[in-house]
Amino acid sequence: MTELHTPQAGDDGAADDDVVALLMRQHGDIRNLFDEVEHNSGDERRNAFRHLVRLLAVHETAEEEVVHPFARRSVVGGEQIVDDRLAEERMAKEALSALDDVDTDDPKFMLQLMKLRQEVQEHARAEERYEFPHIRRSTDAANLAAMAKAIKAAEAIAPTRPHPGVEGGAANVTLGPVAALMDRTKDTVRKAMGKDG
Repeated sequence: MTELHTPQAGDDGAADDDVVALLMRQHGDIRNLFDEVEHNSGDERRNAFRHLVRLLAVHETAEEEVVHPFARRSVVGGEQIVDDRLAEERMAKEALSALDDVDTDDPKFMLQLMKLRQEVQEHARAEERYEFPHIRRSTDAANLAAMAKAIKAAEAIAPTRPHPGVEGGAANVTLGPVAALMDRTKDTVRKAMGKDG
């Protein structure tokens, strides 16, 4: 199994100081994890899928807390741009929930994973085309850095290794732990942005 390099603070100054560059890097990490899930089997596939689900949960929650509110307030046509992105996110979440009861070794898993991958990639392309360029043009470097700081705080809480007690199938990493991870992510992002609960 190829080890996925997860960039840390300082790996890429632009990613550290610019929310758009950071989110683009995460999109690349997500694409790499889909490849890792697809090209492995057994425990390697299961572990890569856990990592993918966690990164998706943290990434989307952080976007919902940081990026989308900024776009709604600051980008011309931001309401519609964000509503379209949220509709795409719902479709991806539905594709993810279809994997809840499917073991990663089940032949149905790969078919449903490919549907999830398609939904996630279409959503990422739409963000990169319709939302991210407007965000960069609508604010200054200090605000881009502040948003990046909040996203990095959320990313830091995502475990890179499975925790004991979630060794079972896909169902164990989607509903319970991911919902809790999303809640923790929201709290972390809000603290990083200087907001109360």
